[in-house]
Amino acid sequence: MLFPPCLPLILYAIVAKIGIEEMFLGGILPGILMVALTAWWGMTLEPKRGVAKHFDVGEAKRAIWDAKWELLLPAVAFAGLFGGIATPVEAAALTALYAWIVETFVYGDLKVVRDARRVMTECGLLVGGVLLILGVALGLTNYLVDAQIAERAVDWVTGAIHSRWLFLLLLNLFLLVVGCLMDIFSAIVVVVPLIVPMGLAFGMDPVHLGIVFLANLELGYLTPPVGMNLFLASYRFSKPLPEVSRSIIPILLVLLVGVLCITYVPWLTTTLPRLFGR
Repeated sequence: MLFPPCLPLILYAIVAKIGIEEMFLGGILPGILMVALTAWWGMTLEPKRGVAKHFDVGEAKRAIWDAKWELLLPAVAFAGLFGGIATPVEAAALTALYAWIVETFVYGDLKVVRDARRVMTECGLLVGGVLLILGVALGLTNYLVDAQIAERAVDWVTGAIHSRWLFLLLLNLFLLVVGCLMDIFSAIVVVVPLIVPMGLAFGMDPVHLGIVFLANLELGYLTPPVGMNLFLASYRFSKPLPEVSRSIIPILLVLLVGVLCITYVPWLTTTLPRLFGR
């Protein structure tokens, strides 16, 4: 969820009222860190468990080449957005057009006439479901704003917590619970208006706070016993949920190190927006 053009980055930027380009840039280095930690775990620790023999450079190159069209997808969005030729909305349309061209004319998996109705129906169901979630969540957010819950929460937190490091630790714990219990869209709409004023009160960069938020939610999706991705993996791969929960613990600890680095090393997030942001 940290790499552009991921939708949570865009939605967070809209709700938190910060630049989409800044969020895109802020997620690159933290995303690379999380990928690097996962790759390190796979190449050094998993072979000891008999899962893989060794890292094959040739096989990796072949896999990258096979996925070249998919890997170019973020590049298209980036080129349109940061090349000055498209607004965020236009860049999204350009990215969708690229995906349609690849699926239709490169892979041939999408037939223009035969599959158009099916694809539009599936997209309508997906977008409708997301809009329903966002509508209900936005209603709750408006109530929290009208009741001045955010202001009261800031007063309570700043009065009870005087250390920025302690605030970050408690924020991580809170967001892990949110990631376990809420889907990403409703979490952004409901929780972000509450934590943004707190982050500003403790001097956090808004982009840094956003990446910390998304990284923690991503980790929460993997956290037993109620992480959403655990249920999805159990269903998709026909494995019992307890088995999936046990197997996820090592990589969960590895990714936790990455989340802590993102949280307590702000320059990972803020360097690129300061260098290339508008």
